[in-house]
Amino acid sequence: MSQFAINIIFVGGSFLLYILIAIWAKAGSTKDFYVAGGGVHPITNGMAIGADWMSAASFISMAGIIAASGYASSAYLMGWTGGYVLLAMLLAPYLRKFGKFTVPEFIGDRFYSKQARMVAVICLIVASLTYVIGQMAGAGVAFSRFLEVDSTMGLIIAAVVIFIYSVLGGMKGITYTQVAQYCVLIIAYTIPAVFISLQLTGNPIPALGLFSTHIDSGMPILDKLNQVITDVGFTEYSADVDSHLNMVLFTLTLMIGTAGLPHVIIRFFTVPKVADARWSAGWALVFIALLYLTAPAVASMARLNLMTTIYPDGTAAEPIRYADRPQWIKEWEITGLIQFEDKNGDGRIQMYNDGSSEAAKAFQPEAEARGWDGNEFTYNRDILVLANPEIANLPGWVIGLIAAGGLAAALSTAAGLLLAISSAISHDLIKGAINPGITEKGELVAARISMAVAIILATYLGANPPGFAAQVVALAFGIAAASLFPALMMGIFSKRVNNTGAIAGMLCGLVFTLSYIFVYKGWLFIPGTANLADTPENWVFGISPLSIGAIGAIVNFAVAFAVSNATEEPPVEIQELVESVRYPRGAGQAQDH
Repeated sequence: MSQFAINIIFVGGSFLLYILIAIWAKAGSTKDFYVAGGGVHPITNGMAIGADWMSAASFISMAGIIAASGYASSAYLMGWTGGYVLLAMLLAPYLRKFGKFTVPEFIGDRFYSKQARMVAVICLIVASLTYVIGQMAGAGVAFSRFLEVDSTMGLIIAAVVIFIYSVLGGMKGITYTQVAQYCVLIIAYTIPAVFISLQLTGNPIPALGLFSTHIDSGMPILDKLNQVITDVGFTEYSADVDSHLNMVLFTLTLMIGTAGLPHVIIRFFTVPKVADARWSAGWALVFIALLYLTAPAVASMARLNLMTTIYPDGTAAEPIRYADRPQWIKEWEITGLIQFEDKNGDGRIQMYNDGSSEAAKAFQPEAEARGWDGNEFTYNRDILVLANPEIANLPGWVIGLIAAGGLAAALSTAAGLLLAISSAISHDLIKGAINPGITEKGELVAARISMAVAIILATYLGANPPGFAAQVVALAFGIAAASLFPALMMGIFSKRVNNTGAIAGMLCGLVFTLSYIFVYKGWLFIPGTANLADTPENWVFGISPLSIGAIGAIVNFAVAFAVSNATEEPPVEIQELVESVRYPRGAGQAQDH
């Protein structure tokens, strides 16, 4: 059986499962559509949160970024997992106690202001749309390879599948689909990792294999990896970062961004009790840890396998001839995500660092002595996890499995984000501001239409993303960190912050963060509109656009407290509401107020 046929069986079978679940769990009311009826078990919810969380960025792109940057990218692991601790301790139980459908609804009621609710809707849509771009880009990468179509067609197929089960099922369909997607993606991620760890180190547990001895060389595997990449001008894999300030801010941005992401927060409205909200977060951490403990090993082993593919006799010997390249390189070349340019005409693939780093400059004389005229082999980092089983010559069914897993990861998160966007538009914008008298049936229709529009917009933006999947997602975290997280924290823990302060804080945090990001990434992410090159030399105090969310959050807090203290106190009933929310005992059902 051909690899394409195996991929179709795995991917098609998983899609059929998701659509059948959506039909079984079709939303019959707005409560089903927004919060799955409010009766989801904490373990089920924890698994759904895990799938919601382990997006294309986690499954496809995170290991690729760690493989490319090594220790410097470990902030992704620390920030994304640390954010769940914040969420479990500081937000989830209190928001569940409040008992609303959406994040803007909480902000509108707590800050007794329709304007605050509308600002929260804008912040939510900006953060969620930015995040969903990364998911659609990741889905396009996976589809383009495994269904052997170009990435734009891959995106369209992904959009159609999401459309069917999200628009039909709402939160109820998405919840149970995400449980199935979690099972698919965790099996797909760990089975190839176990195989590769056994191949390279003899240890079946990838996280332990990372600290084991490389079978072929007898060296610790990280030492071996450091050796082969530094031999051709790359920075040491385990080298420290240049700016500790930037790494701390980036980790903090990811942490508080995680805690402020609306598509994750709304999952806590689906459980029956306040205690279940905490338990859901605990179970989610367990399910997420299974992948996150494996990711550094997958990244390191993928990078080592790639280097030994190009330099089969060691980096001191000649690299592989282009004509002798393995089949997996030929397959990925079709997608355009791997490219080769024979700059010196010798028919061999020279892959080395010809950049401007110190390590690259030190290697340049040797490269010239060997007759090399520049790096000839470029690849999109997002492909490393998907290509890993092929690089390691694993059986065809493992490749089919990882295809299904990568797509499950992208689709599960995209569905959660699109639900957050559609509920913000239908419940907060249309019912909350434009037409308060809308019927439940009318609101359900509005939710489905707004989700369809969001899918079309996300598909367009996914075809023209402003970076790799994990980087685009990191921008969304910065936006959520600077706008929604401070408003939620102040809404729960401060009786003094009033509506004027909250609106001013959210707007200042959002505008500050977006402006800094757009200066380096292009205005509205439109290519060619950036004011400065996105390089460390141009960053203010060495702070990357990916790290600016933490500063944006500080701006938000400072402005909100300053404006609140200069204006009148919130009404007594609002202060009593804050007091009651802070003691999470006995929550009612999630309600439509």
